Amino acid sequence: QVQLVESGGGLVQPGGSLRLSCAASGSIFSINTMVWYRQAPGKERGLVASITSGGSTNYGDSVKGRFTISRDNTKNTVYLQMNSLKPEDTAVYYCNAPSVVVPTAKGYRSLEVWGQGTLVTVTS
Repeated sequence: QVQLVESGGGLVQPGGSLRLSCAASGSIFSINTMVWYRQAPGKERGLVASITSGGSTNYGDSVKGRFTISRDNTKNTVYLQMNSLKPEDTAVYYCNAPSVVVPTAKGYRSLEVWGQGTLVTVTS
């Protein structure tokens, strides 16, 4: 069984910074893309940033230039450095791995895994 566990959320003032972490655990052969999404109250879940195993990144327009995604493949962990935070960044942040390859008795299979979410609140 594979789990994604997020950490690092909390309360921060506008203009401040936070660093989120998402660690994958379990019997994992490989993880390709890892993604951060967020969902604010009353809004749909949206893409924040993604990173492939090779380090290629993609960002949502609202966070470009302020957020940085990175990963440590040796630890199966992805990070989200959030700078210059705004009240509109307030949301539950979710970690997602669309394709986690896990070993089975007959070979390998791919599954999608979500974390439980971590709350980020930006307020003065």
